[in-house]
Amino acid sequence: MIVIFRVNAWITVIKKFNKSSVLKPQVVSVVDATLLDSMNVAEGAKENAIFVVNTSKDPKEIRAKLKAEPGQKVYTIDATKIAVDCIGRAMPNASMLGAVIKATGLVTLDHLLEDVRKSFGKKFAQKIIDGNLEATRRGYGEVKEG
Repeated sequence: MIVIFRVNAWITVIKKFNKSSVLKPQVVSVVDATLLDSMNVAEGAKENAIFVVNTSKDPKEIRAKLKAEPGQKVYTIDATKIAVDCIGRAMPNASMLGAVIKATGLVTLDHLLEDVRKSFGKKFAQKIIDGNLEATRRGYGEVKEG
C-alpha cells in the first residue's frame, strides 16, 4: 500500500515506514487545501488516481480546480472542522485517515479504529483517544465524492 501526502512543495510517501519519492501516485491526500493554489498536486497522478482534499468546498469545485481526468476520483472532507469539533484543535489527521480509507477501501473502518486505539495506547488520556476515534468515524462518514 502506498499513500501520498503532498505537503508544501514536497511529495512524501509512506510505505512500510520507508520514505521515497513517487512519480505516479495512486492516492493523493491533501491536508492543506491552500496547496491547490500554489502547486499542481495532480501532477503525475495515475489516470485512475484518488484525491482526498481537506476542504469545506464541494468536490465538483475541487475536481475542476485539480483538472481531474474522468477516471480520477475526487473526495472532499472538512477534516479541520471535524478535528476542532472532536479534539478541540485543528489537527485533521484522524479525520483525514477516515476519509482516505472510505475513499480507497484499503481497510475497514473497524480495522482502522482498532489501529488508532492500539497506537494511542496508554500514551494519551482517554479523552484524546475518544476524540480521535470520533474524528476518524466522522471523516469516514462525512467524506463526499464529486
